[in-house]
Amino acid sequence: MGRFHIASEKDILSGRTTDVYFQRTNEILRKEGKDREPVVAEFTAGALPQAWDWGVFCGLEEAVKLLEGRSVDLYALPEGTIFNPRSHRGIRVPVMVLEGPYGEFCAYETPLLGLLCQATAIATKASRVKKAAEDREVTSFGIRRMHPALSPMIDRAAFVGGLDAVSSLTGADAIGKTPQGTMPHSLTIILGGPEAAFKAFDKHVSEDVPRIVLVDTYLDEVAESLMASETIPSLYGVRLDTPTSRKGSFAEIIRQVRWELDVRGHEKVKIFVSGGLDEDSIPELAMAGADGFGVGTSVSNAPTVDFSMDLVEVAGRPAAKRGKFSGRKEVFRCEDDLMYVVGSKAQECPVCGGDTKAMFEQYLRGGNLVRDLPKPERIREYVLRQLEKVSLSSH
Repeated sequence: MGRFHIASEKDILSGRTTDVYFQRTNEILRKEGKDREPVVAEFTAGALPQAWDWGVFCGLEEAVKLLEGRSVDLYALPEGTIFNPRSHRGIRVPVMVLEGPYGEFCAYETPLLGLLCQATAIATKASRVKKAAEDREVTSFGIRRMHPALSPMIDRAAFVGGLDAVSSLTGADAIGKTPQGTMPHSLTIILGGPEAAFKAFDKHVSEDVPRIVLVDTYLDEVAESLMASETIPSLYGVRLDTPTSRKGSFAEIIRQVRWELDVRGHEKVKIFVSGGLDEDSIPELAMAGADGFGVGTSVSNAPTVDFSMDLVEVAGRPAAKRGKFSGRKEVFRCEDDLMYVVGSKAQECPVCGGDTKAMFEQYLRGGNLVRDLPKPERIREYVLRQLEKVSLSSH
């Protein structure tokens, strides 16, 4: 073990991040001559956290890379697909299916679930936040709430889920974008006050970085916002943070800042807010005048989606544990209302009566990649198109 308590890429690829009982199972099956038994395994979630009625499937790229080179076939919903945990008949909707000798992927069940469960949770929460923010900019600020080794995954999942920008250097690398951010309270404290910090920020930071400064370190938000607008001629925006440490309504503070900037001719200065935000708090703040949001903990610490991997076929015969439905399944979706049907052939949409589309795409054949993996920008665009067809409330 190195300086940090993290598994290396080698540990993951070699199966060292599995649960020990899978290692023992592999050994037993090998000695019984059954480790090459062909099976079908599907990944499903019977329900989603916090009564969400839809999720955003994420983590597929890493799952594909984990299994690449193994003698397996892999089928899945395209990454970024909005899915329901169950069909209209209450059947679990598979998001990914593996076919091949069980010994080829037995040791990978644990890491596969980890890759899908957390990334899907973050992408789903990010989509809900973006849906609430509508056309306002949302930046992922959440990496400080999780292990730093996960920062690329967190910001990638947040971005493909719909957020507009990310704050971490590694996260920005993962999505091929420039990291976005403003300034911390520490800059103001060390330089002795907001005016000195604003001047130094404007003087030393590259001109291509928007002039957005933090305005609640020592004085109230209105006073520091006005000071910033007078100190930085090219001021793009002000950021208000940590509202729970102050008395009063955060929305009312935003209204007052907007009003006082406007009456002094600073209508173009935007207001960005951060501090404990989620899809429930954002609409009120947007109505009050917020132009953008920095969302952290609620996205990076999104409640895990409890996917499970279950065998549904062994040696060509349907087989499943109690409570699960055996047999290889196909997944269909109506593209008008995103309603799912699970079965062996396409059926009419149970809601609108329209046609349904087969959703599985093959990514691995005998361990070889047979389909290009899309870039994060393309996945995000796909998510945003689907978000227009869902709501934040239950069906």
